[in-house]
Amino acid sequence: MKKKNVNSLESSAYPQVFVSEFRGVRSLHLAGDHLSDVSCAPIQGSMRLAVPDQIELEYVQQMNVWMLFNTSPRHIVQLGLGAASLTKFCYRQFPDARVTAVELNPFVIEICRSQFKLPDDDDRLTVLEMDAFDFVRDQRRHASVDVLQVDLYDAVAEGPVLDSPEFYRACSECLVDDGMLTVNLFANQLQRERNIAAMYDYFDVVVWLPEVHDANVVAIAFKKAPEIDFAELYRRAAILRVNHKIQAPVWVNGLKEWMLREE
Repeated sequence: MKKKNVNSLESSAYPQVFVSEFRGVRSLHLAGDHLSDVSCAPIQGSMRLAVPDQIELEYVQQMNVWMLFNTSPRHIVQLGLGAASLTKFCYRQFPDARVTAVELNPFVIEICRSQFKLPDDDDRLTVLEMDAFDFVRDQRRHASVDVLQVDLYDAVAEGPVLDSPEFYRACSECLVDDGMLTVNLFANQLQRERNIAAMYDYFDVVVWLPEVHDANVVAIAFKKAPEIDFAELYRRAAILRVNHKIQAPVWVNGLKEWMLREE
């Protein structure tokens, strides 16, 4: 595996960005002062070079579980750019939707443009260099987002950077009445339970899928409780598997398991 630093050597308030490649997969890493060996830096996102618009990591695929419930979103927002997998996927697969990505680290935006095939901004795609909390608590953005995808981690990656009740309230306020939030909860059990409890305060229903990738759990929060028809969900999941090469039927299985646990 080869790894290189893609930043200038000037001091910065932001973590350094590194890129590695292994067996045809390019990955993005953040390396902070806590790491003496950058080869140990957690993966923040990956792209298979042969299919750059396909989502490589399973948990990132799960962040699109909302597709089972909304087939024609108007505005999709990602908080945390990562390796731009979600942003590229939503931009390519939903040509009638606006896609906005919010990323605080300018080095991440730069490397996603140069190394991870992130398109330039246009009339549908906007990449904002700003704090995610500032984005969601801006009242001008309230009730304007159909789908909000949250994957916010720093170089340490020991839990979500934003996980307070105030943050999830602002996320809920950004969504339209039937909007949905998906969150990557790469965290320990206590952190995960705290995040889910905070979501429950501002969303009708919160569901989480089975764990993948050694502690990645994706939760989906519905601002308004959906009507669930599992036959229809499996039909949509089969279409997603064929059209997008993602294991959507497994998502439906996970939703059923969650419902059985809650009964």
